[in-house]
Amino acid sequence: MITTTDLELRGMTCASCAARVERGLNALDGVHATVNLAVERAHVEHADTVSADDLLRAVESAGYQAAVLGAAHEHPAEHADVLAGQLRPRLIGSALLAAPVGALSMVPAWQFSGWGWVVFALTAPIVVWGGYPFHRAALRNAAHGAATMDTLVSLGTVAAFLWSAVAVITGAGHLYFEVAAVVTVFLLAGRYAESHAKRSAGAALRELLELGAKDAAVMRRSPDAGLTETRVPIAELRVGDVVVVRPGERIATDGVVIDGATALDTSAMTGESLPVDVAEGDPVLGGSLNTTGLVLVRATKVGADTQLARMAKLVTDAQAGKASIQRLADRVSAVFVPVVLVIAALTLAGWLVAGQASAAAFTAAVAVLIIACPCALGLATPTAILVGTGRGAQLGILIKNPQVLEAVKDIDTVVFDKTGTVTTGVMTVGGLAVDRGENPDVVLARAAAVESGSEHPIAAAIVAGAKAAGLPIGRVSEFASRPGHGVSGVVDGVRVEVTRSAAAHETGTAVEVCWDDRTRGTITLTDTVRSSSAAAMDELKAMGITPMLLTGDGAAVARKVAGEVGIDPADVIANVLPTDKADAVKKLQAQGRRVAMIGDGVNDSVALATADIGMAMGTGTDAAIEAGDLTLVRGDLATVPTALRLSARTLRIIRQNLVWAFGYNVAAIPLAAAGLLNPMIAGAAMAASSVLVVTNSLRLRRFAR
Repeated sequence: MITTTDLELRGMTCASCAARVERGLNALDGVHATVNLAVERAHVEHADTVSADDLLRAVESAGYQAAVLGAAHEHPAEHADVLAGQLRPRLIGSALLAAPVGALSMVPAWQFSGWGWVVFALTAPIVVWGGYPFHRAALRNAAHGAATMDTLVSLGTVAAFLWSAVAVITGAGHLYFEVAAVVTVFLLAGRYAESHAKRSAGAALRELLELGAKDAAVMRRSPDAGLTETRVPIAELRVGDVVVVRPGERIATDGVVIDGATALDTSAMTGESLPVDVAEGDPVLGGSLNTTGLVLVRATKVGADTQLARMAKLVTDAQAGKASIQRLADRVSAVFVPVVLVIAALTLAGWLVAGQASAAAFTAAVAVLIIACPCALGLATPTAILVGTGRGAQLGILIKNPQVLEAVKDIDTVVFDKTGTVTTGVMTVGGLAVDRGENPDVVLARAAAVESGSEHPIAAAIVAGAKAAGLPIGRVSEFASRPGHGVSGVVDGVRVEVTRSAAAHETGTAVEVCWDDRTRGTITLTDTVRSSSAAAMDELKAMGITPMLLTGDGAAVARKVAGEVGIDPADVIANVLPTDKADAVKKLQAQGRRVAMIGDGVNDSVALATADIGMAMGTGTDAAIEAGDLTLVRGDLATVPTALRLSARTLRIIRQNLVWAFGYNVAAIPLAAAGLLNPMIAGAAMAASSVLVVTNSLRLRRFAR
C-alpha cells in the first residue's frame, strides 16, 4: 500500500540543496519524492515498509533538517518570518560596518596611515558573524560530501578576507576587504528580500487557510440544563451538531441551515463578489462570512472533509508539486556547483599560467564563485507555481497539479457536458402528454414513485413536479436502474418503466411512462441555461478555442441549448451514453485536437480523466472533482476562460524566470572568468537575480479575470 507523507524542510538555500534532499529520499526503496525549494517542503509517496522516521533520517543524512507536517493549517510562511527575523540584525550590523570599509577601500584620498588595519578590524565581524549562515551551511554540506550555493559564497568571501589579511600582516599585496564585506552584505540583503518575497508568494494560500473559524457555538444537551449553547474548538465538532452563527461570524463547518435566514459572503472561497442569500434547507460552506441574520446550521461535514479543508489541501499539494518544465533546471542544478568550482580553479590557474598578476587571477576566480550561485534557478519555477495557484484559489479556480500549466498552452477545444455544466441542472416538469383514456395524475404519480429511487436530476424534477401538484407518491419495490436509459419498479402492483424517449423533443428532455407493455404518457422536462454560459463561449472563441457540447440528450435538445449559448451546431455531440463520453473525447484527440473537458457528474469522471485537461464543476460530485485537474469552485463557466488564461500566464512567468536564470549564469560566468566583473558587482547581481525572479512571479498576484 502506498502512503503519502509531507515533510517540512529546514536548511535548504538553493536548487542544489533541494536536489540533494530529493536524491536522498528517492534512494530509499519504494519512495518517490519531490522537493519544492520555494515552500521548503517534500511531498513523499512511499510504501508502508518505509516509516516517517526513515524519511527524516534520509533528510538528516543529506545534511538538512525535517519534520512531518501534521495539521492542515501549518504553512512555511511562519518559518519565513523566523528566517527574516534572524537575518535582519546580521544585515543591519554588517551594512553599518561595511559602509566605512567600502569608502576607505575605494576612495584613495581618504586612506590614512594604517587604514588597512582599521578595515581589517571592521571586516572581520562581517565575514565571521554576518556571513555565519553561509559558512555554517557550507561546512554542514562539506561534512556530507556536498557543495551548494553556500559553498560558493563561503569560499569566495573567506578567500577574499584571508588574502587581504595576509597582505595587511605582511605589508605587501592588494587588499580585497571591501569584496568580502560588501558581497556579504549584498547576499544577506538578497536572502532577506527573498524570505519576504516567499511570504508574499504564499499569501493567497495563507488567507485561504485563515478563513476557518477557530471555535464555534454549538447547541449541546446537558443532564442539568437541557439544550444549552456551548462554545467548543473546531476540532471537537461532530457531524450532526447544531452550530449557532451570528452576524459577523464565519460558519465553522459545512452544513445545512435548519433555522433562520441570512446573506453569506463567500468571496474569499469562490471568487463570487455578491453575497449569497440562504434560508432553511440551503447548504452552506465552512469559512463563509455571515453578514446579516442569525442562523442555525446542522453540520454535515467536519474537519478534513469540509470543502475549505479540501480546497486548502488541493492548493497545498499543487504548490508542493513540480512541473515537468522544472526537470531540466533540477538536472542542471545537481551538477552546477561542482562545475563552477572547477571553472573557478581553472580561471585562477589560467590567469597565472598566462603570466598575469596573482591579484588579477584571484579577483577573477572569486568573481566566478560569487556570480554563479544558482539561487534564481531554484526559485524560477516553484515561486511562480506558488503565486499562480494561490491566485487561482482566490478566483475560485483550484489547480490540482502543476503539470496542468504546461498542458494549457496547446488546448484548442473545450468540451462541455450539458446538464449541470452549461445548464443549471435543475430540471422542471415542463409538460405532460398522456394517451387517450389515461389519467394525467396517475401517470405523473406512478412515474414519481419509481423515480423516487433515483438521484438523477430528471428523477428529482419528476418527484418535485408530483409534489407541487399535490399528488401522493406511493412506495416502489424491485427498483432497477439502467444508466443512460431509465428506471423501473413495481408501483400499485404493476411494473412501471420510465425511460428516455426515442423521439426528439424541441423544448427539452422527454421521458416515457409505461406499464403493461404500453406507453401511458410522455413527460417533458426543461433545464435552464446558466447565465454565464454564453459569455464564456464568446470568450473562448475570442481566444481561438472551439467550444463543443457533449450530452446524452437528443440532438434537437442539444442543438437548442447550443444555439442559446453560441456553440456551432456542427460542434454538438448528442445521444452519448455516460460510458461513451470518454470515447468521444478520445476521438477528438485522435483528430489531433488538444481537449479540455468540463463536467460535473459521476458519469463525467472518466472523460475528465481522459481529456488533456479535466475541469470539474465545484458544484458537482466528488468523483468528478477527484478526476479533474482543475476545480471551478462556484460552478461558474465564466471561470473557464479565466482558468485557461491564468494557467497560460503562470507558464509564461515560469519561462521568463528560467530564461533569466539560465541566461544570467551562462552570460555572467564567462565575463567573470575573463576578469570583466568586479566581485562586488557580481555579489550584487547574484542577489538581485533571485529577488528579480521572485518579484516577477509576484506579478501573478495582480492577475484579473
